[in-house]
Amino acid sequence: MATNSSTVIDTETVLRTENLNVYYGKFLALQNICLNISKNQVTAFIGPSGCGKSTLLRCYNRLNDLIKSFRAEGKVYFYDKNLYAPEIDAVEVRRRIGMVFQKANPFPKSIYDNVAFGARVCGYKDNMDELVERSLRQSALWDEVKDRLGQSALALSGGQQQRLCIARAIAGQPEVILMDEPCSALDPLSTLRVEELINELKKQYTIVIVTHNMQQAARVSDKTAFFNVSVTQTRDLTGYLVEYDSTNVIFNHPQQEATKDYVSGRFG
Repeated sequence: MATNSSTVIDTETVLRTENLNVYYGKFLALQNICLNISKNQVTAFIGPSGCGKSTLLRCYNRLNDLIKSFRAEGKVYFYDKNLYAPEIDAVEVRRRIGMVFQKANPFPKSIYDNVAFGARVCGYKDNMDELVERSLRQSALWDEVKDRLGQSALALSGGQQQRLCIARAIAGQPEVILMDEPCSALDPLSTLRVEELINELKKQYTIVIVTHNMQQAARVSDKTAFFNVSVTQTRDLTGYLVEYDSTNVIFNHPQQEATKDYVSGRFG
């Protein structure tokens, strides 16, 4: 049913799933996911609604643990560590694998305190001013806010708030940044700024992005994974991986007919 095309050439693998099945109660949300995420590359997850893209994304930093009915079978590795092994601290996982959500969610605090928040919680001991400035520079926001760091983050525009949330994630000093449709609520200009930022950030971070925007996936990602849904006997929708390859192959020379139909706009 699913295929990982042999033309994918991996650099160092940072995240790896092996025969991953995800359940919510008795409902099988994702079936038999085998997928490698490469270091310092942008990997895009595409597919119709309900195919489990965001569910898989949240498996990488164990946010699904917060859902009582969630259960995972199989393995999810971060380098050589199984993230679901009993001895693994989920809080530490979320520090090393940061998350940026679909809707910007700045705290009702100052711009400075938003960026510093996670570092303070984790007991950061070095120069906080330098960390805040570095994170804001990396998120391409410093020049716009450097003279009003004490003002409320809620006064920023939507695009600025999303870049602030990226800065907050960066300040936690992660190795991986997960982005769940980070531009879906933004105007075209703000979307362009975030996409430019993603291309810059991959020099230092491994990035996984969920997007419904085919053009965005083609612009920003090095590799693309296409997911689809199958209808079970109980009429539930179970997500599965159809094809995973370089973005060029997925959009221009897909191996699976379903991939070709999706990226060409025939369905979805």
